[in-house]
Amino acid sequence: MAHKLTHLSAVELARLVRTKKASPVEVVEAHLAAIERINPAVNAFCTVAAEKALAWAREAERAVKKRAKLRALHGVPVAIKDLTLTADIRTTFGSTLFRDHVPTEDAEVVRRLKAAGAIVLGKTNTPEFGAGANTVNKVFGATRNPWNTALSASGSTGGGAAALAARMAPLAEGTDFAGSLRTPAAFCGVVGLRTTAGLVPKHPAAMPWHDQSVAGPMARSAEDCALLLDAMTGLSGKSPLSAPAPWKSARDAVAKARSLRGLRLAYAPDIAGIGVDEEIERICRSAACGLRDAGAALEEIEFNLSDGRDAFLALRGEAMVGNHFDRLERIGELGDNLAGNIRAGLALTISGRGQEDAALHRLDRPDVPRVACGAAGGERARGTDGGGPAGRAADRRPEILRARDPHRGEIRRSGAPDRVAAELQLKRRVTRRSVGGRLHRVDRDPGEIAVGWGDGFDN
Repeated sequence: MAHKLTHLSAVELARLVRTKKASPVEVVEAHLAAIERINPAVNAFCTVAAEKALAWAREAERAVKKRAKLRALHGVPVAIKDLTLTADIRTTFGSTLFRDHVPTEDAEVVRRLKAAGAIVLGKTNTPEFGAGANTVNKVFGATRNPWNTALSASGSTGGGAAALAARMAPLAEGTDFAGSLRTPAAFCGVVGLRTTAGLVPKHPAAMPWHDQSVAGPMARSAEDCALLLDAMTGLSGKSPLSAPAPWKSARDAVAKARSLRGLRLAYAPDIAGIGVDEEIERICRSAACGLRDAGAALEEIEFNLSDGRDAFLALRGEAMVGNHFDRLERIGELGDNLAGNIRAGLALTISGRGQEDAALHRLDRPDVPRVACGAAGGERARGTDGGGPAGRAADRRPEILRARDPHRGEIRRSGAPDRVAAELQLKRRVTRRSVGGRLHRVDRDPGEIAVGWGDGFDN
C-alpha cells in the first residue's frame, strides 16, 4: 500500500484522503519511507522534518474524522525549496553562512500551502542562494538525477525535481530567476512552471519590487502542477507586486482541456541564438508537432532573443547586489559562483546599464517570421497571411506568442485559462520525452557536479 501511495498523483491522493480511503498519516508515512530508502543516493532532501510532518498528518486525520471542511491539498505532502523560509525547520539557502539557520516564520507561499491543507515533508537542496545551473553546495553536496545518479538534476530547484522524479514527494515548491523551475523539470522529466511576477506573492523578500525571481509549482503532471498553483496564488498586502489570478481555478482549466482544437501555438526551436543539441531539438520538435497532431494549429517561428543576453547579465548583477547587500562585507565567505555574480553586479556602470536597457527595448519587435513546422536546417518555408509577411503586426502573431512577455517568455496575467492549460500540456509533453536526452555528467569528486549550460545563472 505504501509503495502504491507514492506512485499516485497529488489529485488522486487528495481525493483518497477526502473520501477516507487513505489517511493523511498513511500518505505521509509512505513518502517518509521513500525518502529514507532513496534519498541517500539522490540527495534531493537536505532537511527532513519527519516528526513535524507526522504531527501535522495526525492533525489532518483528526479533521477528516470530524468531517471538518477540507481544503484542496488536505493531507497531501509537499517539498519546500531550501531558499524558502519555513518556521521551525532549518533553512540554509545552501550557504555555509546559514548552516544552522532556523526561521521563526513561514514565507507567505508556505503559509498558503499549509492553509490549503498541505503537509511539509522537509526542504529540498539548492545551489547557494539559488545561484547555479546545477544543484550543489558546500553544506549538503550535490543532488543527483534519479534516472541516473551519474548525471545532474540541474538547478536551482534540482532538489525538488529529483524528489518528484524519485517519488519521494508528489508536489514541490520552487523558485525561478533564469530557468530554476523549468530546467530541472526538463532534466528530471517532471513539470515546472515559471509564473508571472506577482501571481505568487513573495514575502519576505530583500527586494519586494523585483520582478525577475518568482516562486512557482513543480509536480509530475500538468494537473498536479495546476492544483499546487491554485494554492499559491492570490493577492497579498505583504507583496507589492501581487495580483489576482485571471482564472477561478488553474486546475479546473487543465482538467477540462480535453482538446487543443482552435488553439494557435508558436514553436521557436532556438530563442537564444546559441544552437540546440540535435537530440534535444528533435525531441522538442516531435513534442511540439504532437500538439499539432492533437488538434492545435502550430506554426514554427524564428524568434531570436540573443540580443538580450548582456542585458540579462546586467539585470542579474543588479539583483545579486541588491539581494546580498547586507552580506557584501562577507563576500569572501561565499562560493565562487555566487561571489562572481555579485562582483559582476558591483562592476556595472551607469552608461553600461543604459546600453543594456536599450538592448531590452530592441527585443520588443513586432515582426516574427513564420516557418513551416517540421522544416529543418537552413531551408525553411516562410508563411504569409493576408498577402503580406506573416506576423508583421503584433495582433497577427499566434495567440500563445501574443500572450507572452517579450523579455522573459512568461504568460501574462491577462492570458486566458486555456493558454495556461496549453502551456502546462506542452511542458508535460516535452519533459516526459526528454529524460533520455543528454544531461551533464558528474565529476569524479562525488561532492561536485560539472557546471553545465546556463553559465551558473541564478535560477
